[in-house]
Amino acid sequence: MISDTPISDSTPHNVAELGMLCRRLEHQLTADNDRIKRLEEAGDYLCAAAAFMGWHDKIDAWRKAKEDKP
Repeated sequence: MISDTPISDSTPHNVAELGMLCRRLEHQLTADNDRIKRLEEAGDYLCAAAAFMGWHDKIDAWRKAKEDKP
């Protein structure tokens, strides 16, 4: 069975190591959130352009994907 927490499972369980793991994960989360925000903004601009081309089904798919975030 594959663990759903492989990073923390592979980290030694002492306070210093877990603190470093938390910092690393927090930095990665911040970077990922920034990237998602930039992708969403770019997608919104593309949707505005797509409206002129009649791609309404693609625009609807984009909006649904944005709403279905975990």
